[in-house]
Amino acid sequence: MMQTDLQQPKKRSPLRIWSGTQVYTLKRRLEWMTDKRKYVSKQNAEPLPYLIHTHRTPLYRQLRDIDMDVQHNKVKNLKIAIAKLNGAILTPNDVFSYWKMIGKPTKRKGYVDGMILHYGKVTSGIGGGLCQLSNLIYWITLHSPLTVTERYRHSYDVFPDYRRDQPFGSGATCSYNYLDLQITNQTAQTYQLLLYIEGDHLVGEWRSNIPNKEQYRIYEENHHFTREWWGGTIRHNQIFREVTSMNGTHLRNDFITENHAITMYDPFLPENTAYKKADS
Repeated sequence: MMQTDLQQPKKRSPLRIWSGTQVYTLKRRLEWMTDKRKYVSKQNAEPLPYLIHTHRTPLYRQLRDIDMDVQHNKVKNLKIAIAKLNGAILTPNDVFSYWKMIGKPTKRKGYVDGMILHYGKVTSGIGGGLCQLSNLIYWITLHSPLTVTERYRHSYDVFPDYRRDQPFGSGATCSYNYLDLQITNQTAQTYQLLLYIEGDHLVGEWRSNIPNKEQYRIYEENHHFTREWWGGTIRHNQIFREVTSMNGTHLRNDFITENHAITMYDPFLPENTAYKKADS
């Protein structure tokens, strides 16, 4: 049975939240300055010859009680961040750090108020919407030989599923700079991250100088909800990866992660049961 470290949400004062953020931000900056990792610094927008995996996500969603203006602002923020990441080259032993490459989102850099999730509540803030980019990068990385060496799950499940085509919990939350997404190239080949906006979609690609030798399928198990003693509901699952050769021979199944998130809706209401897949 899966164990969860989520308990009844604790109410923290704005001062406590602000001071904690400052401490963790400083700690990360010191880490970047003193550790011996070889962080990615090179970018080249000329595509490498072999596509490893690509995925696209819609930029605009009809969400109840959410102003579309924050979604338009999100796209502005994504364009600024994409310019910092597009064409990132990972040679062997390189470490890709999402926030080290993007930097702190500020008004001076052109970032605007976009939608953010703060302790399970929908609000707006400078640079809001960049989690869509970290989610996409994490998802395409799971379909590659690259290794995710730092990733944080979402602590809250804010909206009921609607046309979900990926397992719950297959994204990566981000918050400058202490909730980072880091990917390490532990292979002998070179990889390239391409990111762009095409129509109403955000698109991501991993490319390489050598063709892929394996194929990947991401799936979930043990998906369920639990009623907690303190009155809330927690959503759980485990994420796995099936690895096959290019001719379809099964090689192995990898455990990726497990997720536990406090739901901000009642999943047991009939209108909120769209998460149930036909094959479950």
